Amino acid sequence: MLRIEKLVKQYPTGDRALRGVDLMVPEGEVVALIGPSGAGKSTLIRCVNRLVEPTSGKIWLRDTEITALSARRLRQVRRRIGMIFQEYALVERLTVMENVLSGRLGYVNFWQSWFRRFPQHDVDQAFALLERVGLSDFVDKRADELSGGQRQRVGIARALIQSPDMLLVDEPTASLDPKTSRQIMRLITELARERGLAVIINIHDVPLAQLFVKRIVGLRAGEIVYDGPPEGLTPERLTDIYGEEDWGAGQAVAGADSAQEMDPEPSPIFAASTSNA
Repeated sequence: MLRIEKLVKQYPTGDRALRGVDLMVPEGEVVALIGPSGAGKSTLIRCVNRLVEPTSGKIWLRDTEITALSARRLRQVRRRIGMIFQEYALVERLTVMENVLSGRLGYVNFWQSWFRRFPQHDVDQAFALLERVGLSDFVDKRADELSGGQRQRVGIARALIQSPDMLLVDEPTASLDPKTSRQIMRLITELARERGLAVIINIHDVPLAQLFVKRIVGLRAGEIVYDGPPEGLTPERLTDIYGEEDWGAGQAVAGADSAQEMDPEPSPIFAASTSNA
């Protein structure tokens, strides 16, 4: 479980990206984080694993207070926090398998990491994860030969091979087409349930978030202004989050588009999509 208490991030300029955020995410729950640009969504995610240092407040992952850790202990705890990036963060010249196994670098000694010599059980786990995300036929392909959707699936497998307690997901669908975006969101939410992971997804696509998660948190100017189910995002609530807009018309169009584009197939194999997505 993740628990955030009174989290503040203030920059030297005096600008406050986060203003006393309180948030709790139980194991197995996926939370979508929405809000306008500059609301503090990415800052919040990066504060959780201290890629950005909070100004004040506390962050707990299970019984560990992340905000109180030394640098050495923080490196150990970061193994328990998987990160999935918008731009994939793969090593282009390495194969799919090598990129996935890089998620185990924190568990092997220096020489094993230098020569990329991983224990057989790590390799077996990487094969199993690649099969789960639909990339079992792409093990030896270089990352720069993959499409955007395939790269994101490699990123998901790499995060999961860390054996994390939670996932932080930053705009996972921003560079993807609508169909692939739905497949990626479905995969992430299914894996969270299967593995009992707490997950926070920073996502700009509100209709997509409404399709796949049961809890949405809206940020505006560094403060939580909405925390509830997707159906509670009325035009008035969306105005609270994003400001003035014709939300009634926008939701109607988005809802119709999503309904027409939804592919009801389950995600485990992605037989058709792995060749083109």
